[in-house]
Amino acid sequence: MHSPLNLDIEHFLAHDWQRKPCLFKAALPGFEDPLSPDELAGLALEPHIESRRVWREQELWQAETGPFDSYDHLGETDWTLLVQAVNQWHPGVQDLAELFRFIPGWRFDDVMVSFSTPGGGVGPHIDQYGVFILQGSGSRRWRVGERQSLREFAAHGALRHCDDFEAVIDEVLQPGDMIYIPPGCPHEGYADTPAMNYSIGFRAPDAKDLFSGFADHLLAHVDITPRFDDAGMAAASAHGRLDSSVMTQVKGLMQELLNDDARLNDWFGEMISEARHDLDLEVAEPAYSLEELVLRLDHGDHLYRLGGVRCFYHEGSENVFYLDGDRYQLAEPDTDAIALLCDQARICGPEVACLKEPRNLLDCLLPLVNQGYWYFEEDE
Repeated sequence: MHSPLNLDIEHFLAHDWQRKPCLFKAALPGFEDPLSPDELAGLALEPHIESRRVWREQELWQAETGPFDSYDHLGETDWTLLVQAVNQWHPGVQDLAELFRFIPGWRFDDVMVSFSTPGGGVGPHIDQYGVFILQGSGSRRWRVGERQSLREFAAHGALRHCDDFEAVIDEVLQPGDMIYIPPGCPHEGYADTPAMNYSIGFRAPDAKDLFSGFADHLLAHVDITPRFDDAGMAAASAHGRLDSSVMTQVKGLMQELLNDDARLNDWFGEMISEARHDLDLEVAEPAYSLEELVLRLDHGDHLYRLGGVRCFYHEGSENVFYLDGDRYQLAEPDTDAIALLCDQARICGPEVACLKEPRNLLDCLLPLVNQGYWYFEEDE
């Protein structure tokens, strides 16, 4: 699999992904920041964009959430600004996310960007998601350990730390270097110089979240479910006992709901496609007509999916896909049309023209373009 990353993808997935931390020197040779620290600070001014800053004051950790309009009082050392989902607001940062398309899209979370002054970091901690951290301008020392039993505690109301750990990676990263940290591995990083970092994060739902989400889906969409039935039972010989047959039926009632593949597929597709952060949706003004949409595609304009938009389909699906928490259906089955919508971040006219029935896709795509989920890149 070809990739601009200096990474043996097949080997990494087979031996390292979800297993152990890795250091990749010069993972992206010649890397230059797609945005400046001032641009990052500008995003942190916006109330609808999630941001934090972390600093140390007289050896005590401090943290607060944005928006922020001033940093002067923090001085020139020992603080960090972190902004979530920058890929949704900056196309150049979204391009970084595109480098990791060898991991299924439903696992991707966002690209968090941080700027740190010398000594700035967030302290030793453990995350429950996997992350690739790409070094931008400046340099930063990282220590990373394998999974180990450590005490975790609140270093501040908004900051959770862990005890000191044994590191298997202890390295100063330069621009273009990258580390991979699996879930559950302790790590800490501190800037040697003013530094930019890009954290490409991947989440996985745990069983508790899945049960909770499916239960919410059932409550919202199902009025009647099977009820416990003990018709024909024998007289109770022990009034306070829960017989094993009771639990067998209880488990069966719950399992019956999980065995409804159509409902389970719709729930998971809707749940996993829901945007994790506010989307930068811009409604098309004026709205496109079908003829105008076709004309622009015919003239060679490309449709781009908005950064942060999550769009998926189930294996074997011919006409159903899920976008931003909703279920959509093509008028006629077309696996190529579904794949074009969900597998690619860009749609061009010849790809649509090659479909067995282009109108089938265009009728579904038109309202999504008008809502801002796909857009044409306008000339400057």
